[in-house]
Amino acid sequence: MLWIPFTLFAALMQAWRNAFQKQLSQEAGATAVTLARFVLAGPIAALYLWLLYRWQPEQPLPGVTAPFLGYIVAAALSQILATALMVRLFQLRNYAVGVGLAKSEAILAAALGVFFFSAPLTALGWLGVLVGGLAVWLLSGLRRAVGGPVPPATLLMGLGSGLAFALTSLWVREASLVLGLPFPFGAAWVLLLVISLQTLVLLLWLGLKDPAGLTALWRRPGLTLLISLSSCLGSIGWFSAMSLESVALVKTLGQIEVLFTLMISAWYFREKLGRQDHWGLLLIVLAALCVMWA
Repeated sequence: MLWIPFTLFAALMQAWRNAFQKQLSQEAGATAVTLARFVLAGPIAALYLWLLYRWQPEQPLPGVTAPFLGYIVAAALSQILATALMVRLFQLRNYAVGVGLAKSEAILAAALGVFFFSAPLTALGWLGVLVGGLAVWLLSGLRRAVGGPVPPATLLMGLGSGLAFALTSLWVREASLVLGLPFPFGAAWVLLLVISLQTLVLLLWLGLKDPAGLTALWRRPGLTLLISLSSCLGSIGWFSAMSLESVALVKTLGQIEVLFTLMISAWYFREKLGRQDHWGLLLIVLAALCVMWA
């Protein structure tokens, strides 16, 4: 059951990261905001791995294989795409609907896991995934958008982000399993390599295509650090949890991030919750109980 506290911690960190990213997205482009998630996270991930080996120096170093490298590259690029699409949704001011569509990640991860990654779910696990999807639908504003058409760009980007995030999670889990190191060393190595590759790719891209994006990050070092720190801490939680349990269950429990987001809104931004929000929160709790019992 160690995957549960790791998932809860990851969801809390991700809620704060999204808030910081939305703030930065008003001043920088999607690629620059995506880089902010990774640019300072590499040293943090390296420090975390170094502390693990200081704690247990007898643990072996990883053996790199072609399948392992393939999963690392696929996960890194897929997460870049997912994050860039999410940031673009922030800039279109379709935050609530976009996030709700992107949260299709849990359902997509469950379906892809069953058909392509040999990760079947029990009936209780499927119930939790579906109830969690309904909860996010209530909380995200999708229910209120049914009365009018959802913009096609929002629909495609939201679902595309959810699919890319689902594939990222599945490939991260496969990389940890292929590596074969004891917990949490395998997850820590995957985290460091994925973040390092993402940082390199985005730095090269921005250096060639959008140097102004790098300047925007340089002008907001404090906000960039907060995004990188919360993102890296969240990734430590996600990668660790997914090395212990199936992606669908981890991501369904991780939907409690919506609860954390609403708590931040109510406490920090003084926003009130509507009746549908209370029902959505109740369903998220029910979905969490289902996947923990599953």
